[in-house]
Amino acid sequence: MSENSATAETNATGRGQSGSLGGILAPCLLTSLGVVLFMRSNLVVAHAGILGAVTVLLLSKSIMLLTALSTSAVNTNGQVRGGGAYYLISRVLGPEFGSVIGVMLFLAHGLSVAFYVLGFTEALVRTFPVLEEYGQAVALATGACLFAATYVGAGWVVTKAQYGILAVLAVSIFVFLAGSALRFSPDTFVANLKPGFTAISHDDPAEGTVSFWAVFAIFFPAVTGIMTGVGASGDLREPARSFPRGAFAAIGVSLAVYFMQILISGGAFARERLMAEPYLTLKEDALFQLGFLVAAGIFAAALSCGLSNFMGAPRVLQAAARDGVLPSLRPFAKGSRGNDEPRRGIVLCGLMTISVICWATTAAGDGALDLVARVVTEFFLYSYGMLNIAALIQGISGNPSFRPRFRFFHWSTALLGSVVCFGAALFINPWIAVAATLFLGALVWHIERRELDTTFGDARRGFAYRSARANLLQLAEMEESPRNWRPTAVVFSSSPERREVLVTLAIWMEAGRGVVFLANVLVGNFEELAAHRRTAVRQLREFCRKRSIDAFPIVVIDDNLENGMTSVMQALSTGPIRANVAIFGWSEESARVKTHLREFCRAKNLGLSVVVIREGRILCPSGPKRVDVWWRGLKNGGLMVILAHLLTRNWEWAQTEIRLLRQIGNEAGRESAREDLYQLLQDARMEAQVEVVVSEEPFADVLRQHSSDADCVFLGFEVPPVGHERAWFSQYQNMLLDRTTTILVSSVGDEDVMA
Repeated sequence: MSENSATAETNATGRGQSGSLGGILAPCLLTSLGVVLFMRSNLVVAHAGILGAVTVLLLSKSIMLLTALSTSAVNTNGQVRGGGAYYLISRVLGPEFGSVIGVMLFLAHGLSVAFYVLGFTEALVRTFPVLEEYGQAVALATGACLFAATYVGAGWVVTKAQYGILAVLAVSIFVFLAGSALRFSPDTFVANLKPGFTAISHDDPAEGTVSFWAVFAIFFPAVTGIMTGVGASGDLREPARSFPRGAFAAIGVSLAVYFMQILISGGAFARERLMAEPYLTLKEDALFQLGFLVAAGIFAAALSCGLSNFMGAPRVLQAAARDGVLPSLRPFAKGSRGNDEPRRGIVLCGLMTISVICWATTAAGDGALDLVARVVTEFFLYSYGMLNIAALIQGISGNPSFRPRFRFFHWSTALLGSVVCFGAALFINPWIAVAATLFLGALVWHIERRELDTTFGDARRGFAYRSARANLLQLAEMEESPRNWRPTAVVFSSSPERREVLVTLAIWMEAGRGVVFLANVLVGNFEELAAHRRTAVRQLREFCRKRSIDAFPIVVIDDNLENGMTSVMQALSTGPIRANVAIFGWSEESARVKTHLREFCRAKNLGLSVVVIREGRILCPSGPKRVDVWWRGLKNGGLMVILAHLLTRNWEWAQTEIRLLRQIGNEAGRESAREDLYQLLQDARMEAQVEVVVSEEPFADVLRQHSSDADCVFLGFEVPPVGHERAWFSQYQNMLLDRTTTILVSSVGDEDVMA
């Protein structure tokens, strides 16, 4: 990532002041209840009929809902910074692929500017027919005005006035719905119930008729408001609460308004009038002849949405450019002095708007708005599809850092959303959809650079080997981050059959999110034990296969057990995947305490966190369980909380309650300690019960009183200095519970539970 990108992201880490209403609901509603509602919704009813229009509405809103579920999950898993949806996608799929998606998002928002300008122009010309022959000039002048307002920074004034614009829009919608309702006729409703698709061109019948997917493409820009909400996520006071609430409220309100409009207009106006005058039917038949309020509503909504996209598109381009992946975008990374405005992107967006207006008005004349709507729909369908894929990858990858605060998400909804998006794009225009898919596929192939034509033997193994090699090389170039910490554990167990509980707990704490190595040190002469080593490796592999344990066996030979264990910890790595956790079994033999503590100390000196497992009663394979985590600070507590969370990701621990406990000596500190633990869980995006124990009794007694009936207990520890080994052993030996599995944790701090 470039320096500019890092700076931009650092500057964006502060929380904003917007809530659900101002940050998400208002901009989403302005986008949804604008040009399409006033200018094209009646046209959809005329062609598709009431039933078809409702189907178009429900399909569009379903896509928006599925994408909102995915966006809420990714959006509440961390702070969204510059670039909005681009940031979400690129941080999941990678900056290389994300940069191309960033360009697609820029084009989608940039084309939307022309869409709203053309919508405003058509409404203005229909309101004042004297301007009809100057339609293109009016559109170009409007686009130039939006460009000037954005370039000088006046666009923020309109953004701050969004409540007033929303009020005007609400009054306008009420006026035309009420006026249409007064003209409702059951006979007209029945006549308009079924589709009535007409010829595309009356002059050339060979061009065919308007189809369901054609009117769907015209209608779909009404559900693109969620992208505006994603872009505003960084300005929210409480993103985890505000974004889902605002997004789903906008979906519900806009769905209700469109549903009423379809039913009322379908029963109030003849099909011919709906098709010929979709906007004028609303304006001329408004309640109490207040048609000027209808005009005011469409004017305000179209201009504010055009300005909003004019402001958003260059920022997406700037964010993509600052990641420094595509050299051609680098000039757009620079911002203006002082407020970092993407002036170069604004100029590019202005040129694109003018070009699209000229092209559409020249190529389609009065149908310019419909032409641009279809193009905008294609770009947004692919953008929505990529957002769903980003959430899908997060949902199925098992990344421990994917702990969204939004709980109503499942990877299957993201899969369905991506399939529906790409399927709709295919039905609208198969040639464009296939070309776009081939382009993206070629891009993925180019980035991954997979060479499959020279594999030999089992093709699947050759593919897996080359994929692993390519991924390891790619991973080696990526900087390690506490946010992406995964357990890579080495378990020291000379005979896994006798220490199966130790191995099983290690596998449970890895939970399919990392890698586990089973290490065995053969003590003796290398020449004498070389043949036996191969047998030991084979036995470990057979043990893993029979027990369905996903682990890799490691066997080394050394004339000293302690040195052999150190060699394993020192050398155990596969490229960038290095061991970061050493797991030992607790020894009841006090005579071996010094040896064990030296092993612990060496592990930490080598950068490995130490986990010591004292096996308790045999755990049932399923059923309710409880895990107690005793919090005594972030140093070891962060790793304890992560391991407890991973433990519950296994089906055997699916019905597990996690308790986060802390002992304090004074009743006055109970509420403060409780609030600190709740805040910790909120920041860590984890669910657990909080319990603060007020007691001055020794911790060993408190532990027995509160955790003797737990299935598993996590405790932190520090390796004692030389000379204090036996006192340390006595302290913890006295602390360990008789029948409860106890896991002692000493962290080196590579992980971050807040990530």
